[in-house]
Amino acid sequence: MFFMFNVLPADPARLTMGQRSDLASIENARHELNLDKPLPIRYLLFINDLLPLSINDRSSNAQQQYHYIRLFPVPGNNAFVLKWPYLGRSYSSKKEVDTILAEGLPGTAILALTAMTFATIFGILLGVIAAVKKNTWMDTSAIAASVAGISMPSFFAGLLIAFVFGYLLHDYTGLNMTGSLWEYDPFTGRHLVLRNLILPAFALGVRPLAIITQLTRSSLLDALSQDYIRTAYAKGLSKTKTVFRHALPNALNPVITAVSGWLAELLAGSFFVEYIFGWKGIGKITVDALDKFDFPLVMGSVLLTAFIFIVINLLTDLVYAWIDPRVRLY
Repeated sequence: MFFMFNVLPADPARLTMGQRSDLASIENARHELNLDKPLPIRYLLFINDLLPLSINDRSSNAQQQYHYIRLFPVPGNNAFVLKWPYLGRSYSSKKEVDTILAEGLPGTAILALTAMTFATIFGILLGVIAAVKKNTWMDTSAIAASVAGISMPSFFAGLLIAFVFGYLLHDYTGLNMTGSLWEYDPFTGRHLVLRNLILPAFALGVRPLAIITQLTRSSLLDALSQDYIRTAYAKGLSKTKTVFRHALPNALNPVITAVSGWLAELLAGSFFVEYIFGWKGIGKITVDALDKFDFPLVMGSVLLTAFIFIVINLLTDLVYAWIDPRVRLY
């Protein structure tokens, strides 16, 4: 990402200072942004900003923007610095990237968690119904609906849902085509608007719901064919108890994998859905940054995405051990 953005024709110094700035101001901005240095040196400086333990020049005014934890002086003007990773400043807004991402993360997190909660609950429920009622109209209907959901891209689902429920049926649903979690009124100030969450969460949860439905059905059918299930029926356990207490927990591993992967992806930024519905989150921030060639903001979004994937995958491994004792390590 670093090298790709540094070969683009856009000039970060001109973007920072504005199109009408004089050449001297632009050259000063190029020096402050290290754009007058060779590309490999700029990359090393970029990595040095990101590392929690880095080497910095104590006499440089540019280092004042770091969030220091501790300074370890060494002979000369340099020092080892224990600090928070520094993502730079946005070219367009001049604000620190971590501040901008922190403002967008709650909106994306709420949207992603709502969408995944909706998709997980209804996906598992539909999958269980399809498996228990195999080869009936309930089964075929669930499969047909899940295939349609998987085949529908998020941007198309978002446009369709916004047009139908937010425009054509607005008088009945009361839902808006665009809007964020918080709205500002000149008289009452900021207020919470939960109804704006419904349509983007529904559009975002369609595809994971379809995948979870098919995974639950397939995995549960395999579990129901095992010997321990026949033993449970032979002991006189009811069908409901056998399915939900014995078969379903052992069928959830692939479902957990799907849920964790989708949750990480949605938390990383639902670009099209957030942009279509005007939802203030990381996805919309990143799309706007790409439109403005705002390199630090795009890189910060990419790094945050990678961090979220790592954390979610780690938590998934822990959930595996909690759900299925067979994968625990002692």
